[in-house]
Amino acid sequence: MKRFTFLFLSFLIIGTAFAQNAEKKWALGLGPGLSYNLETENLGFLGEFYISRYLSPTFDLRLKTDAGFYDEGVDFVNPSLDLRLKLFNGKILSETSAIQPYLYGGVGYLFDNLDENGGTDNAGVNFNAGVGSKFPISPNTSLYLEAGYIHGIDGYRHVENTLTDVHDNFFKLSGIIEFAFGAAKDSDGDGVPDRKDKCPNTPPGVQVDENGCPLDRDGDGVPDYKDDCPDEAGDPKLNGCPDRDGDGIADKDDDCPDEPGLAKFNGCPDSDGDGVPDNKDKCPDTPKGCPVDADGCPLDSDGDGVIDCQDKCPTVPGPASNDGCPDEEKLEIPAIYFDFDKAELRPESKAELDKLVETLSESREYNVVVGGHTCNIGASNYNMKLSEKRAQSVVKYLLSKGISNTYVGSHYYGEDNPAVPNTSIDNRRKNRRVEFEEATIKK
Repeated sequence: MKRFTFLFLSFLIIGTAFAQNAEKKWALGLGPGLSYNLETENLGFLGEFYISRYLSPTFDLRLKTDAGFYDEGVDFVNPSLDLRLKLFNGKILSETSAIQPYLYGGVGYLFDNLDENGGTDNAGVNFNAGVGSKFPISPNTSLYLEAGYIHGIDGYRHVENTLTDVHDNFFKLSGIIEFAFGAAKDSDGDGVPDRKDKCPNTPPGVQVDENGCPLDRDGDGVPDYKDDCPDEAGDPKLNGCPDRDGDGIADKDDDCPDEPGLAKFNGCPDSDGDGVPDNKDKCPDTPKGCPVDADGCPLDSDGDGVIDCQDKCPTVPGPASNDGCPDEEKLEIPAIYFDFDKAELRPESKAELDKLVETLSESREYNVVVGGHTCNIGASNYNMKLSEKRAQSVVKYLLSKGISNTYVGSHYYGEDNPAVPNTSIDNRRKNRRVEFEEATIKK
């Protein structure tokens, strides 16, 4: 037993030479306490020492020794291996909370009382369990307060000079100062230990702040080493560069940074959609869909002042009042006269019609309508048919000269619409006619 006492006191002295560091995974803990024998109801002094290994935010593994002392010296020694379940694992409580509770339990090898022969080397396997709480004192030191149960083993004790069976179980209270040691891990080599490093995968050579995160001078959430505009807060989608007009094009690449625009025009708008950006468009209000020149102005192929997309005659000059087409010209054509009861054209009539054919052929558009008439001699039904024949003879002659029937029409009226009263031979001669009701051209 003296050997265990000496070993415990040696660990107590050595342990005070180590300082705790929150990032270090190995730790030494030691401190005093009280033990209470549940069988004898005796209260004694307790000394505790352990070596701890950090396994995860939830678990630590401890190799521990508890030693109980009474008036007559060392009463028991209990080396054990236990697992500490931390409730301050970031899921239940924060890892940095002021009070950090835990549970623990494990198996040990208890040296206590006498063996059946009265010898002092009585020992056996036992278990222990308990609760505690960690109180961080500084970044380097923590205080642990712990209450636990130590299950006893069968042994013997002299009671009134008689060797009597006993099975001592203990309850303990202890205060432990824990110190850590070992190298702190720094996976990315940025000088900030992993436990404090909020950005543990920072690329090599990148400057970091006290949290181990890459510097972000403009505070836009884009680290300087990825930020194309490190001194101006900007949009992460634009590599940290600002975009004043919100058109998705960084100001540094935007020819029109204060007006939303299109990428194909380097951020400049095209208000009229003619394919020429506003900053180069001399006619920014061109109607939609109109073809334009290099300056963004609407084409006017015939130069008549009416743009092509609004000009119904884009290749022929014409006034705006006529949608860019030439004004319509009305032709004055004399009537074509016929002999009594005849529908054949006279030679002088053909000559007059030939002049008309020449005029129509030189025009871009034309429209001709003729009306046939007779005098009042003869039955009205007969005269109606005769007027139709006279109108058709004029139409057929024009068609024979290449005039399109699409633009030539005819009416016939018989004796109903005389040019002059049928009161004389001369007047009747004037009523045997074909008149041009409509004759217009567009050049």
